[in-house]
Amino acid sequence: MSCILALDQGTTSSRAILFDADGRIRSMAQREFRQYFPQPGWVEHDAVELWQSQIAVAAEAVRNAGIAAADVSAIGMTNQRETTVLWERDSGRPLHRAIVWQDRRTAAICERLRADGLEELFRRRTGLVLDPYFSATKLKWLLDAIPDARIRAKRGELAFGTVDSWLAWNLTAGRLHITDPSNASRTLLYDIHRGQWDTELLELLDIPAELLPEVRASSEVYACIEPHWLGAAIPLAGIAGDQQAATFGQGCLKAGMVKNTYGTGCFMLMNTGATPVSSNNRLLTTVAWRIGDTTHFALEGSVFMAGAIVQWLRDGLGLLTRADEIEALAAGVADSGGVVLVPAFAGLGAPWWRADARGAVFGMTRGTTKAHIARAALEAIACQTADVLTAMEHDAGVVLSELRVDGGACRNDMLMQMQADLLGVPIARPRTAEITALGAAGLAGLAVGLWNSPEELAALWSEERRFEPAMNNDERQNRLAVWRHAVEHAISY
Repeated sequence: MSCILALDQGTTSSRAILFDADGRIRSMAQREFRQYFPQPGWVEHDAVELWQSQIAVAAEAVRNAGIAAADVSAIGMTNQRETTVLWERDSGRPLHRAIVWQDRRTAAICERLRADGLEELFRRRTGLVLDPYFSATKLKWLLDAIPDARIRAKRGELAFGTVDSWLAWNLTAGRLHITDPSNASRTLLYDIHRGQWDTELLELLDIPAELLPEVRASSEVYACIEPHWLGAAIPLAGIAGDQQAATFGQGCLKAGMVKNTYGTGCFMLMNTGATPVSSNNRLLTTVAWRIGDTTHFALEGSVFMAGAIVQWLRDGLGLLTRADEIEALAAGVADSGGVVLVPAFAGLGAPWWRADARGAVFGMTRGTTKAHIARAALEAIACQTADVLTAMEHDAGVVLSELRVDGGACRNDMLMQMQADLLGVPIARPRTAEITALGAAGLAGLAVGLWNSPEELAALWSEERRFEPAMNNDERQNRLAVWRHAVEHAISY
């Protein structure tokens, strides 16, 4: 049976999932890796560990499926976006730990660019805002911090890439230095309208063009991987950033369709079709994917802290032993008891974009318990998403009729009901939990002919459960007003 292997390299773990032609999971493997926090606001990964964990789970998934590597028709990759890797072309050795998308060390660089009046130029060309979230200022920081790095880069000795580029390089023993438009559009260096790297933006940041990967379509056969990795020379045939892959896997192929992924952060994307829609509400205009000569665009709202809030309750405060305990704990109280948690641990993303904001908890009394804090944490995830959707509807001029959800936290029924209530919109949860990996597999499967069209793949989507809004509009608006008041306090702290 022909299968597609999806490599899903995320922020906290590397996973590999084998799908058959009906979109069913044949096997799965996962491995967590270490997170580094060298200074407040700094987040790093060991790029070598990312690669080693990813290839290890790929081999494990193939082995567990009981098939030969030759039965794998293609490999599709999806990855944590914006995370920045700089390495030597000759040796493949990273010059520094990977700087993770959550990292805030380049806030001062962004502020200087903003003070120089360059924010509108970057927004107009790239669809993005000037924020440490994106790759360009991380790369500039690396070139400034590492002795002789910029000189070596100009000589063509070094390579830059987001995690997709780093994995493709290693899978092919350095034969491929590529990315796709969905990842390139997250760097602050890619002109989304012309579909190419922007020389003016490179010059403004003093980034040599010699560092950059070639931008290829999101679905095409790029090359075969080295056979010794998995036992066969399998075609690498699909690449997309994790949120774009999830949008594709959710079957959001038509303009106006929206999905939200509840992972480490929350990421809401609306397909806007072949036309990039400029945001008036500080959302991002980004490339969704490119298949053949056709590029699809999306509006995106990025929330930095979602599942990461639950991790903080578990690891930072010790309120939980396991992350999945939060639903039962939060169900122990009828409401949050007036507690509001603003999870600005890494600043605030859309639509606020305040790198200087810090986390805060308001409204605690002597009667506050860990159950109230747990419930406030879930409400914070839902409220952040409500802010993004409001901005998205205003930008696109549409009213959402349904939100498709995925990611680990979408299995939390309480959170999904809160979300439906605070949005006033039905929530549709799919039967297949691994939507992001399915999207990557779909892009690869299209390239090798396992599926004939995106619509054929989208037809595999089916609903597992639907959550209908049960809150009246007055209560909804009151809850959101209290939340936004707390956010304003957190920003002004």
